[in-house]
Amino acid sequence: MEQIKRPITAWAEDDRPREKLMLKGKSSLSDAELLAILIGSGTREESAIDLCRRMLNDYNNNLTELARQGVSNLIQYKGIGEAKAISIVAALELGQRRRMTEAIQKEQISCSKEVFELMQPRIGDLSHEEFWIILLSNSNHVRKVIANKEQQVSERFIEYKIKETLNISKGGMTGTVVDLRVLFKLALEHQATGVILVHNHPSGKLNPSDADIQITKKIKEASKIMDISLLDHFIVTEFDYYSFADHGLL
Repeated sequence: MEQIKRPITAWAEDDRPREKLMLKGKSSLSDAELLAILIGSGTREESAIDLCRRMLNDYNNNLTELARQGVSNLIQYKGIGEAKAISIVAALELGQRRRMTEAIQKEQISCSKEVFELMQPRIGDLSHEEFWIILLSNSNHVRKVIANKEQQVSERFIEYKIKETLNISKGGMTGTVVDLRVLFKLALEHQATGVILVHNHPSGKLNPSDADIQITKKIKEASKIMDISLLDHFIVTEFDYYSFADHGLL
């Protein structure tokens, strides 16, 4: 006889995700339990929590990997229809936006980790390479973070008033090309006195390539002529970063 698992409603009250959140607080819930609250129900064979555990397990229990999945991927799971998939995608996107909001509220760069916190939610988990610049004032206040409205960059980056997004460059899996004329035109337009370069490595490798080192040298020489300080160049991956300045390459 086919075994039917007890629904969550048959569990002890303090084991049910919603009740557990009310009784013990949100931090007491596992990722699977939080996702189970979003989807509300599972199937006859699988509770909402078991379904979410299985789904997370397929993505190495990594919420970042899960957040990359679209609705079309999530509805492949029995028990996850379009409405539930949309709820999951929306909730994970809100988490990303909250992280970005917290990162940009400071608006002043004082250490390399703050650059990573500002840029990782934007480009850290992309499957292609993008090149961004951060334009700063004399006191290292962020004037603009530059990306590209024309490229496939999420519109969430356009929402923050202090950071209008416009582009420098976007490449493929292995590299990108930077237009120095565009870079310095933007810096001058926004009256920036300092520039931080940032690009991502989809491969996850942190060490700069020869091309990364050469373009940094080229921009540094040009910045001297323009009287604009090149403060740093960052390579960002999903979990870490490499700072040229921290490694003595500037």
